[in-house]
Amino acid sequence: MDLIRKMPKIDLHLHLDGCVKPSTLLELAAAQHRILPAPDAPGLLPYMQVEEECRSLTEYLQKFDFVLPYLQNGEALERVAYEVTEQAAADNVCYVECRFAPMLHTLEGLSAADAVGHVVQGLQRGERDFGVKARAIVICLRSHDESANREALAAAVRYAGSGVAAVDLAGDEASFPPSLFRSLFEDARRSGLPVTIHAGEAAGPENVEEAVMRLGAVRIGHGVRAREDEAVIAMLKDQRIPLEMCPVSNLQTKAVSSWNDYPIRQYMEQGLLVTVNTDNPTVSGTTMSKEFSMLSKHFGFTAEELVRLVANSIEAAFLEPAEKEELRQTVAGHMAALGLSLPG
Repeated sequence: MDLIRKMPKIDLHLHLDGCVKPSTLLELAAAQHRILPAPDAPGLLPYMQVEEECRSLTEYLQKFDFVLPYLQNGEALERVAYEVTEQAAADNVCYVECRFAPMLHTLEGLSAADAVGHVVQGLQRGERDFGVKARAIVICLRSHDESANREALAAAVRYAGSGVAAVDLAGDEASFPPSLFRSLFEDARRSGLPVTIHAGEAAGPENVEEAVMRLGAVRIGHGVRAREDEAVIAMLKDQRIPLEMCPVSNLQTKAVSSWNDYPIRQYMEQGLLVTVNTDNPTVSGTTMSKEFSMLSKHFGFTAEELVRLVANSIEAAFLEPAEKEELRQTVAGHMAALGLSLPG
């Protein structure tokens, strides 16, 4: 575990509203003159973090509803984004892509562009202070109408190359298949922004295929149900589409029934480009070190296999080539200090 903690790591699938610290929420509520159901951080934790045996995706998502009212101004968004990098640095995570849906933060006067701007400012300030390279991914939501999603997309385009690295589609996958969003993501691709899509988490492999073939996804969020179709697995392998897997949360949301049913080892043996991420550190009670430790515990992952996962994340990162090479050199140096070798 000590080696895992010291190992440089990368988190490509991290939701802003899923990593708010209870202590921070207390201070945000006080500043906003809002009442919380508990007076201290330990008392707030049950409202923000799922039980070890989470019963459903619905139960999991309730934790986001709880924090959302406190994330409706620029100061709150910038602070939480800043603390994403602070928490990453504490776990030796050297690069993070933090995703969020800006339209969820427009309930009290902010525009989508305002929300994106404040998150980018927070990440950039954290990058300077903690040395953690950070980029934002803007989410369009399946449950939102066309105009709302186009406002989010326009905000992403405005900050493209200036803190925003990509766009995403998230939300109720089972009720809103990706085929409904072809036009929106055609425009996203025209803008030059890379696309990652939540797919194959709460619905079948046909959504993974649609995301790649019709929406232009160059990465897939989760993808645990891709295994249900050999042709989809072949597509992911042939096109080298990275999977953003989030083991702890995938178990909690019942994307899979048990650790024994989790397909990460199977995917790696099939030659897929697998990355491992936290998804929602506060909600899931996880860190990148915990994610890696669970792989070691349940699947016998060796240190060399964990290093391979980090290398995969570098390859999958939404960075320009020069920045990606700089990240690779940084990670390789840290790995070498631990007696580990980063594969090419």
